[in-house]
Amino acid sequence: MERAITCDYSLNVHHLSCDQGVISVQSALYGRADSTICSEGRPEEQLSDCHCSLDGTTQYVKGRCDGKKVCELNTNEVRKYNPCRGTFKYLDTNFTCLPALTKVACQESLAVLFCDVGQIIHVYGADYGRRDHTTCTYDLPANNYQNVFCSFPTTKVAESCNGENSCIIQASNSMFGNPCHGTYKYLEVAYVCECR
Repeated sequence: MERAITCDYSLNVHHLSCDQGVISVQSALYGRADSTICSEGRPEEQLSDCHCSLDGTTQYVKGRCDGKKVCELNTNEVRKYNPCRGTFKYLDTNFTCLPALTKVACQESLAVLFCDVGQIIHVYGADYGRRDHTTCTYDLPANNYQNVFCSFPTTKVAESCNGENSCIIQASNSMFGNPCHGTYKYLEVAYVCECR
């Protein structure tokens, strides 16, 4: 089990990564469940409420990070909801790294997912948008791949491909919507093949 903790006063980036495989979030807490975590330099009254947590944090982090090799969250996204005023909070995520196959398809091309005979696809996660300056950039003007903060998770790949032996999905705005106008996007999918 891996763990990532980001205190409220830090750089606002919650970073999860897997050297091998993809992220599978087991639990996430935004609030305070321990008086010692992220306590340095804080007065006692900001640390005493150890039963403070934001509902839905695990589902939110799962939705953003499951199926990715690397996931970075801006903690301001969860910080805007304050489950306990006056308490100094942190984001604490427990996750595992699952072995997975990954597929990347540039915008307007096809992602072909397939398994051996007798196996079926199970999608861990899929994102459509852009998260870096290097994927799917060949022969493009630089301004088409500068926005690297426009990747959004999608369940459409899982809905179409789970339980199938093979599956073809088009990486397109018509399929997934347009999370960032003027940016050339790509589809990232992480999946495994399971016995039927």
